[in-house]
Amino acid sequence: MLDTPHIVHAPARRAAVVRLRVSRAQLPQAIEAAIEEVRDALAAQDIAPAGAPFAHYLRMDSETLELDVGIPVDTPVTPRGRVMPGALPAARVARAVYQGAYDGLYTAWSEFGSWIHATGHAIARGQWEVYAVGPESNDDPATWRTELNLPLASA
Repeated sequence: MLDTPHIVHAPARRAAVVRLRVSRAQLPQAIEAAIEEVRDALAAQDIAPAGAPFAHYLRMDSETLELDVGIPVDTPVTPRGRVMPGALPAARVARAVYQGAYDGLYTAWSEFGSWIHATGHAIARGQWEVYAVGPESNDDPATWRTELNLPLASA
């Protein structure tokens, strides 16, 4: 289920990230492993997360995705393994919240894209998902919430 999209200003957020270049088939496992890697690096540096994990898509083609998987932080992170400092950009975005299992995200993004097209907004590159409530919170996928963010092109 996708709620009604709305337009907001997303402030820049400092983050600890792992940069991935993976196939679409590898994506779910790669995101899960990267989030654990970031959590471990933050714990080792005694840095508390300042928000929910996210996936920021930098480049996408039919086969391969390049993305940063990370967690917002208020304190700068020191590189550790694949974990490095990163950020989510400040942007004017169309935002919607999808409620349900992660295997429904593709359909949710498609529905969101249809809303963008119908309302005449032009999107920019760099969409991201924030995993606000997920399997670490409970085992019921019907309660999971993923925030979808599409940066909008300047008018």
